[in-house]
Amino acid sequence: MWLVVGLGNPGKEYEKNRHNIGFMVVDEIFHHHKFLDGGKKYKSLIYSSFVEGEKVLMIKPQTYMNLSGEAVQAAATFYKIHPDNIIVIHDDLDLEPAKVKVKQGGGHGGHNGLRSIDKHLGKNYFRVRIGIGHPGDKNQVSNYVLHNFAKSDKDWVEAVAKSISENIEYIIKGKKDKFATNVALDTKDINKKDNK
Repeated sequence: MWLVVGLGNPGKEYEKNRHNIGFMVVDEIFHHHKFLDGGKKYKSLIYSSFVEGEKVLMIKPQTYMNLSGEAVQAAATFYKIHPDNIIVIHDDLDLEPAKVKVKQGGGHGGHNGLRSIDKHLGKNYFRVRIGIGHPGDKNQVSNYVLHNFAKSDKDWVEAVAKSISENIEYIIKGKKDKFATNVALDTKDINKKDNK
């Protein structure tokens, strides 16, 4: 079984924040792969489906970002899912907007959601990093991530979510490079369009 985790903060006031792009992608995966809504369990909103024949559990932690690890650990422990089979989708200040990278393991890069997951599960899970850009001043970071995306970001946010949802199966099938290539092609088109 695989566990897909979208990171974000619960509540209407946060749902369009840059910090919530993980939740936005999970919503797109939910529709694309016809997940079933399992309600609230393990400190999360929980969904399930099969992707390429693999049972996949998907969660949106309801603990707030800084305690995301509690929710991920609760679900992973109950279903006996090893970190090698966990994919965490999150925002990344160090990548330009619409840029997507995937890796297994590594540091948290100052991301409080990843910091919490590392503390509870170690570091060997997969991370799908979605660039949101940087405000340019480290003192503005908190304000920046907890603000809504600009209207001009709407197209690329939707396109990136769609691309990840259509290609997430490649990580599950052990082909993360194929995932990265496909998503990079999609985001390259987005960036070209934005730069015209």
